[in-house]
Amino acid sequence: MIAPGSPPITFAASRIDRQAGLRLRPDALAAALADPAAAFVPVRDSLCWLGPGPAATCSAAALAPRLPSPATAVFLGQRDGRPLFAVALDDDEAPAGLAGGRFAGLREVVAEVSADDAALLAYARAMVIWQQRHRFCSTCGAPAAARDGGFVMACTAHEAHRSFPRLDPAVIVLVHRGDQCLLGRQGTWPEGRFSTVAGFVEPGETLEEAVAREVHEETNVRVGALRYLGSQPWPFPAALMIGYHAEATGGELRFNDGELVEARWCNRAEIRAGVVRLPPQASIAFRLIAEWCDEAPGPRLATLGLDSAMFRRPDAPAEFR
Repeated sequence: MIAPGSPPITFAASRIDRQAGLRLRPDALAAALADPAAAFVPVRDSLCWLGPGPAATCSAAALAPRLPSPATAVFLGQRDGRPLFAVALDDDEAPAGLAGGRFAGLREVVAEVSADDAALLAYARAMVIWQQRHRFCSTCGAPAAARDGGFVMACTAHEAHRSFPRLDPAVIVLVHRGDQCLLGRQGTWPEGRFSTVAGFVEPGETLEEAVAREVHEETNVRVGALRYLGSQPWPFPAALMIGYHAEATGGELRFNDGELVEARWCNRAEIRAGVVRLPPQASIAFRLIAEWCDEAPGPRLATLGLDSAMFRRPDAPAEFR
């Protein structure tokens, strides 16, 4: 588990009371939407709005005339007693009340907002993207409409056909042996940038089985004992990263599935010296490395400023920005 006193993992500190029961009460949703204290999170083409301050939310007045109706608003819950809603803006023209801010990728704005607001933006963005991808019934192809505070996309032809928000579970693991840990590099990453092994969980597979399979597929290394660190919502667009430390039990480095082009065993001194470029501190990958590295005497990894800029492929679609 994460060491006591450590800061929360990015995107995992929303403090939101989701108030799931309220989603089923249209009258309560309408009252929450009309509440003068209600706050709104605008999302446009998967880009988040960031206002002066910086502010992750805006008022109802700032959204006029694009304020959603009770039937279409995505109710996120409450924070500090204030109702929170996500609002999808589906074109390039934003309401005049938002002119003081800007729309940008979540990766760009995450460092500018508080931990609470980073989690809020990730939550709102994930809900909007999910709705955009489920506008039609997956069973019969008829148009779908939002229900239950935006958490159901119901078929307009067959009410029983319903879609619910889904996450893609992925394991992410730092493999270690003694004073060394295993880091790998994908071909699309900048030269020198290394990270932990990760991959999606497959149907019929446990998390533990996914860890063993992914590590062996990518590096040919076998692992034994696992230790759970924590999890991170990773809204690019809708993954849940489940983090582990794992002990290596054998296997010579080989790239069985071709996902990695390079891998190496690094000791703590090399990592602290910046021999490799690390993933950004906003990622659970960095946390996995830091928690392991900080178990031994020496400066805490997060204080050394060694993480690389958030990397993305130049041809990545907007949802990955």
